[in-house]
Amino acid sequence: MRDYIKRFLIAIIMAVCVSLLFLGGKHSEAAGLQEQKEMNDHWIWPADGVISDTYGTRQGKHKGIDIAGKLDTPVLSVEDGVVVKSYYSNTYGNVVFLKHPSNYVTVYAHLNKRTVTGGQMIKQGDEIGKMGRTGQATGIHLHFESHQLEWRYDKKYAMDPEKLLGKTNVGEYVQGGIASISDNVLVASSHLQSQTSQTSSSPAMVKYTVKLGDTLYSIAQKQNISVTRIKEINNLTSDLIKPNQILIVQ
Repeated sequence: MRDYIKRFLIAIIMAVCVSLLFLGGKHSEAAGLQEQKEMNDHWIWPADGVISDTYGTRQGKHKGIDIAGKLDTPVLSVEDGVVVKSYYSNTYGNVVFLKHPSNYVTVYAHLNKRTVTGGQMIKQGDEIGKMGRTGQATGIHLHFESHQLEWRYDKKYAMDPEKLLGKTNVGEYVQGGIASISDNVLVASSHLQSQTSQTSSSPAMVKYTVKLGDTLYSIAQKQNISVTRIKEINNLTSDLIKPNQILIVQ
């Protein structure tokens, strides 16, 4: 009888332990999702440009997102942090690594120029370099990565930056210094703040979502703007557009 009671008590204790582990896992998962939401609520896009590639492509080897733009487009820090490394790499080219109070590490690669040095304290929106095509890059763009805790060569802790910056698609335009949470955007960098104050009397930015059958010519006719101007504003290098692509038309 005693052995039966003992086994029964052991079974209850094990069941309680398993339940606590399950609840702890659920709590950790919920906490992680909440943390990502908070990052998404205040991280800013690191540069003006068009999304040219997303996380997980190239058979899962692409551990970041690519933002294509013009040579020497300012590259901004997505959050306060400290410069962990600023150097030239054969693969990354000119690259800057930042460590943030949130325990994320962000990577800004293929820069034409680095404007910060190791150990330097950085504020959100500070310019840390200029967009380029150094290292193993086929065109002018910023390769941006986010890692939990630390950057490792095997990129074990890499995570999709869109979880922190906001969801986007290839061909969409993003604006450096602006958070993606709502239309009430946060202009974080001094560069963009001065630009905003200078153009406060200008018409508000107008966005157009490409529909099936649209061409740049038809959109230009509807919006009373030239095709050349649309391509210039949106950093387009060809006339190719896709349904649901967002274009700036003013």
